[in-house]
Amino acid sequence: MSREQAASFIQALADANPAPETELRFTDPFTLLVAVALSAQATDASVNKATETLFAEAPNPAAMVALGEAGIAAHIRRIGLWQGKAKNVAALSRLLIERHGGEVPNDRAALEALPGVGRKTASVVLNVAFGEEAMAVDTHIFRLGNRTGLAPGKTVRAVEDGLVKRCPPALLRQAHHWLILHGRYVCKARAPECWRCVAVAFCNYKDKVLDPSSR
Repeated sequence: MSREQAASFIQALADANPAPETELRFTDPFTLLVAVALSAQATDASVNKATETLFAEAPNPAAMVALGEAGIAAHIRRIGLWQGKAKNVAALSRLLIERHGGEVPNDRAALEALPGVGRKTASVVLNVAFGEEAMAVDTHIFRLGNRTGLAPGKTVRAVEDGLVKRCPPALLRQAHHWLILHGRYVCKARAPECWRCVAVAFCNYKDKVLDPSSR
């Protein structure tokens, strides 16, 4: 896909959803950080159910440390990999207090040094909490980048770099929201609903799925 074609693809998504937002519920950078860390291999809906009670009891790093790993685990058992996530949330909360005065740092290296925080999680926090033009690539965006030809790559980082290179600068900050939502609800893993795609005219996917009602 050419740079111009990619720009048209993303612009079509932007026109259809001018104000995209993450579906994770949060109130500040700390609760966003925890929610994104919990969302790995879990749905946003399941994370929101878990964090509703977790954040009510522990809305900040100090309260999360006081709650402890076992206390955190009691709130998040409904989501995948909850044992490791409970350990990481307790540990990252403690390190936020020890290293950053209880504040979430606006720095990629510092974020990625926290337990359970990888590049994608750091990118979401930098983008949503601090307004940086970071591209967070999850499984939906990785699939979409390769399927459509928007930013093909064998690794997550290759897709990320391709998207950053091809995305119009004015759209870069919100692009990962458009792409995640598009991959989650339209360009689905098992059966892409191409007949609902607002960017279908710019997509290079060869096996486009026609509207079932027209068959």
